[in-house]
Amino acid sequence: MRIDVHTHAFHPKIAPRVAEYLLQTHGIAVRGKGTVEELLLRMEVCDLDRAVVHTSATTGAQVIPANNWTISLQADHPQLIAFGSVHPDFDRNEEELNRLERKGIRGLKFHPDFQNVSMDDPRLFELMEMAGDRFIMMFHLGGDLPIEHNPSNPMKMAALRRMFPKPTMIAAHLGGIRRWTEALEHIAGLNIHVDTSSTLQHISGKMFRDFINRHDRQQVLFGSDYPIFDPQEEMALLRDKAKLSEARIEQMLGAATVLFPQSDKVDD
Repeated sequence: MRIDVHTHAFHPKIAPRVAEYLLQTHGIAVRGKGTVEELLLRMEVCDLDRAVVHTSATTGAQVIPANNWTISLQADHPQLIAFGSVHPDFDRNEEELNRLERKGIRGLKFHPDFQNVSMDDPRLFELMEMAGDRFIMMFHLGGDLPIEHNPSNPMKMAALRRMFPKPTMIAAHLGGIRRWTEALEHIAGLNIHVDTSSTLQHISGKMFRDFINRHDRQQVLFGSDYPIFDPQEEMALLRDKAKLSEARIEQMLGAATVLFPQSDKVDD
């Protein structure tokens, strides 16, 4: 299967507001509308079989509605694998994790920057202890803040892996947006999956190749970060900028297949 492990799709009522928020607050101009319908269309154009869709509750009050959306999204669209969300300010995280597991949700997305919880925060450790190894864990990494103020840098990711050796972890953005020198030092070669989302537009072809050549190739996963970027454009950059062969690109597109078996039992 060809899988995009890093996408986002928003409820129709909020999708336009999300695009505006990303532009006004973070200076991010998105390539797509962020709707489920457009994501599915772009998957079809790229011959993608499945996509992982991420949601991050930025407050405790958002946990239930975010996960309701996640559950309905996966139930209504078998091509999509939806990740859930928890937050340290929510007071029923263990109950919510159990609900997500019953509903067949196989992963959690943590966004330390947006959720205001650093990767070395004991509140995050508590959430991870609750989750155990029941879920694949995707972490946003990187950013422009100085290391001492950055909540999601490669060193913290490596330390988290050492603290929690059991769960499957994915370090987004090839170990950290604009933190690739540090990712090369601290993450390359560790037992951590990485994805290519929000990387190819910013990284040099040489740095990209240096990283993936030092990492287990079965743990380098394709991710587009739709709607910020377009999956077809990201595949083209793997060829034209990273100078990867078609065989290597296909391996990257298929590497996540082992993470997402299709026979998981779901409770009604």
